[in-house]
Amino acid sequence: MLKKIFEYAENTYQSEPEYLWKRLPEAAVFRNKSNQKWYALCMKIGRDKLGLKEKASVWILNLKCDPLFIGSLLEMDGYYPAYHMNKNHWITILLDGTVEEKQILELLDFSYHLTEKRKKHESA
Repeated sequence: MLKKIFEYAENTYQSEPEYLWKRLPEAAVFRNKSNQKWYALCMKIGRDKLGLKEKASVWILNLKCDPLFIGSLLEMDGYYPAYHMNKNHWITILLDGTVEEKQILELLDFSYHLTEKRKKHESA
């Protein structure tokens, strides 16, 4: 799934992963080209960081999300309060096959569009 996300971000939004931290060399940030705002963060963390019993590592995807939508997502398997991000505006998705690829890519699109520059409304 990770490869699919990277390819989708590159092909759809011309976003290349950025590796910002020496301490976390695999963690990749994706930015909106219009304003450099982050719209996605992929990283590997211990499952216990999400409140799961196992300590084994798992890939996650943090996405920007509408606060009204987050509550509904958290009711479904594979979704967690944002890890290391603002829990009111971000969500974490397990990339272990729990969440369908189609839904992950739709949420990636949603996240990208939430970070776009807002156009000023013209007066009539």
